[in-house]
Amino acid sequence: MRTMIWIASSLLFILTSCGDSEDTSKTIEAKAATHIEFVDQQTNKVSPKYKNGINEHNKGDKTGKIRLHGSIPTKDSYMFLYQTEARTVTLIDSTFIEGGVYNFKNIEVSRGFYELRLNNKPNNSCTIILNPDEADVHINFSSTRISGSKVAPNSKENKAWFAYLSAENKNKSEIKNLRKGMKDSPYKRRIEEQIKSKEMELVNKQHEMIDLYGGTYFAKFMTWKNPKYPSDQGRFFEGLDPLDNSLVHSMAISDRIQAMMVRFSKGEDARFLACIDIVKAHFEPNPVTLESALYAMLDGFYNTGKENICLYILDNYIYDEDCGAELSDVIKQRAEGIVNLQVGKVPPNFNIESYKDGKINLYETVKKNKYTLLMFWASWCHKCEQEIPALIPLYARTNSQGFETIGISIDQARKTWTDVIETKGMQYPNVSQLQGWDSPIVKDYKITATPTYFLLNSKGEIVLKPKRIYEVDNFLKQNL
Repeated sequence: MRTMIWIASSLLFILTSCGDSEDTSKTIEAKAATHIEFVDQQTNKVSPKYKNGINEHNKGDKTGKIRLHGSIPTKDSYMFLYQTEARTVTLIDSTFIEGGVYNFKNIEVSRGFYELRLNNKPNNSCTIILNPDEADVHINFSSTRISGSKVAPNSKENKAWFAYLSAENKNKSEIKNLRKGMKDSPYKRRIEEQIKSKEMELVNKQHEMIDLYGGTYFAKFMTWKNPKYPSDQGRFFEGLDPLDNSLVHSMAISDRIQAMMVRFSKGEDARFLACIDIVKAHFEPNPVTLESALYAMLDGFYNTGKENICLYILDNYIYDEDCGAELSDVIKQRAEGIVNLQVGKVPPNFNIESYKDGKINLYETVKKNKYTLLMFWASWCHKCEQEIPALIPLYARTNSQGFETIGISIDQARKTWTDVIETKGMQYPNVSQLQGWDSPIVKDYKITATPTYFLLNSKGEIVLKPKRIYEVDNFLKQNL
């Protein structure tokens, strides 16, 4: 069961449909030397979807101190502030809510998107824009569900952002409904035209708001929404200034990379590599934006099962000291998170409360068994429903021989989770942080679909990353 992380469903289809490649990193590197020329017709024609909202007031980045404050109908709670980098968030401050008022004083920020969380709960958050051009930002929430209704009376940035989000959500919902109606419809072509019309409605809204909120970071972000030359792969990133560090505090780099892969890769490894090299060349003048671009690609390809492409990026651009870019230790530490999920590596430890047996510590568990299977699943996952009945008898047959299983649920409601355990009769340990896709372990293991499996040996090393339970069964028959 897929979830939309980094790459939209269209790209996910391209990546997964071309199958798992058995190429090693060296073979991939050899392919890179013979990149194919793209056959798409190149054009210098500016796209009608593009509108430039970058001027002297909002170009580049800016850092300064601001005051962020407002009201919310709650007490004895905390508001947490995170800085964003694409889908990665970093905590920078928190404040106590007293008398229904929160107040972040003199916080130093750069231009970009930030995230507020009530009581540090990822599922109760909202995205805002902070820009030192606005030294005082006042945001009022009408309820404790802060993703809901809110106003920013003195902030052009957030007044624009909240209005646009509402329009975008409405537009996407209408397009989604049209796509549903298109299946098996005799009016497919007419519906496709309606979808195109809806897409242009959103573009026109972007252009309208660029004019209305000129000189803001919001206007610059709207500019980044659409490539200036969408048919020219060599100029596809034109308009994204690599020296503008405010790019990294938005989805602009990640979204543009996604769009490039969809348009030019054709699902072929060599074309992916060509796109990667173009991205690297564009952002190479600035290590800050380059690191963000490299990690966006690394994370995206890993999440869509293209681990061979990940190895190419790691070997050629992150760990290669001769690649010419002065990368920080931060990108290398992030890369380690992906490296440690490869076969032969030891994944992160966890210590999570189980269904009924106290806390389960992964490293302690693997030491006691020859092999330990981690199964990430969810009560609402239909594929899990098919796999669990195959796992239960396998576990019963091999547990005494040194095979253990830990089910790791991505549910949010405890009753929903435990009902499945009891109904299915799962005898193996089950844990859950009950935070859904926001669970820390989901992020540590980069889970984007259920079921996902990792088979570990007694040293905690990954020996197999199977897709189905029968692969585990075959492995155990040969190795137990």
